[in-house]
Amino acid sequence: MEFVYQNILLISIVVISGLGLIWPALVRRAGTAVNPGAATLLINRENAVVLDVREAEEFAQGHLPDAINLPAGKLVERLAEIEKYKDKPLIVCCAAGMRSNRACRDLGKQGFNQLYNLEGGVDAWVGAGYPIKKGSRNK
Repeated sequence: MEFVYQNILLISIVVISGLGLIWPALVRRAGTAVNPGAATLLINRENAVVLDVREAEEFAQGHLPDAINLPAGKLVERLAEIEKYKDKPLIVCCAAGMRSNRACRDLGKQGFNQLYNLEGGVDAWVGAGYPIKKGSRNK
């Protein structure tokens, strides 16, 4: 026990580091993660619909071409707007992938069965050199 008392800081660092390493395995991801290249293939080959769950202001600053904007906070109450896409591939995106992961989980509970989460979000899309559109036009 004396060792533990004398090295409590070191032991704490080891425990916290260990948790940090296994955290990604513990966090449940919703939907299939796709990178920008795979998302492009889904859009072009399977007519996937892009759902952007960022706020309207973020969407207006730049979004994937033909994306539908439905903020994550209003997803459940405005579900009727995307109900017709239940059986189509649906690529969900946000700025970096966190809100879209949560949205995929919520949509899965509502019966959407072909969900794809854009890894890295719009930031990764832009970083890969793919085009974006500006403005608030909502399809």
